[in-house]
Amino acid sequence: MSQSSRPVTQIVAPEPVVEGAGVHLRRSIGTRRLDNLDPFLLLDHFESASPADYKAGFPYHPHRGIETVTIVRTGEVRHRDSLEHRGTIGAGDIQWMTSGSGIMHEEMPQVRPEGIAGLQLWLNLPAREKMTRPKYRDLQADRLTEAKLGEGANVRVIAGEASGGRLLGPVEGLAVAPKFLDVTLLPGTAFRETVPRGHTAFAYVDHGDLRFGPEQTAVHGPALVVFGDGDIVEASAGTGGGRFLLAAARPLHEPIARYGPFVMNTRAEIEQTLQDLRTGNFIRDEARDE
Repeated sequence: MSQSSRPVTQIVAPEPVVEGAGVHLRRSIGTRRLDNLDPFLLLDHFESASPADYKAGFPYHPHRGIETVTIVRTGEVRHRDSLEHRGTIGAGDIQWMTSGSGIMHEEMPQVRPEGIAGLQLWLNLPAREKMTRPKYRDLQADRLTEAKLGEGANVRVIAGEASGGRLLGPVEGLAVAPKFLDVTLLPGTAFRETVPRGHTAFAYVDHGDLRFGPEQTAVHGPALVVFGDGDIVEASAGTGGGRFLLAAARPLHEPIARYGPFVMNTRAEIEQTLQDLRTGNFIRDEARDE
């Protein structure tokens, strides 16, 4: 049976937003236009060489019921949290945080000559895992499998597998079976990768001019490209090349109750979360990552 190429069903221009203590971002998932792409809840693109756009950072704040994936392209981010983690992620590094039952953390971009750039993605947790223990996966750049595929695509595997299982990422065993590939296309090169049929899939183009799908739909970054169903994601680059994150995951098909940094399944669970914050029961004594 021949494999079908996933068509482009939507191209979303990121919207400017200000979050944290005054960080200027561009958001493509988690807006009125595109509330979510089950199980993806939010996608933010941060990029600036002006300290005024990012130095205020994201002071201590809570999360419950989600996973956050932070990919640093340029610069440096210092972090600390209620699990007593403290550290720095720099260019090429990734922080994958499962908030589970509750975590407090802080993310502070550092002022550097090159500024800051990267992506943050929120991934929903299934109902049965929303109150599990928080945990971290700090992924340094040298831990990621990197290879050249096809006609010159440079691919870093963050989660799942690529090239028919030949390349494996360090993040696996999650309920939604995520596949995250960081792809750089040189001018005139092409990329194709299988994605399980029925999984939600999108590409976020940081920079460049690329074409996607069987109709070679032109996309100029920054932009979010949403794919319809099929077996393969295809991309090609023009004279300038480009870079994108390919993300796919199994949809949960569960109700979403959302309030800021909390994502549960019912309004009652959100109310309980707020009550836990008010009464000092948000961080559970047994909640320590393994």
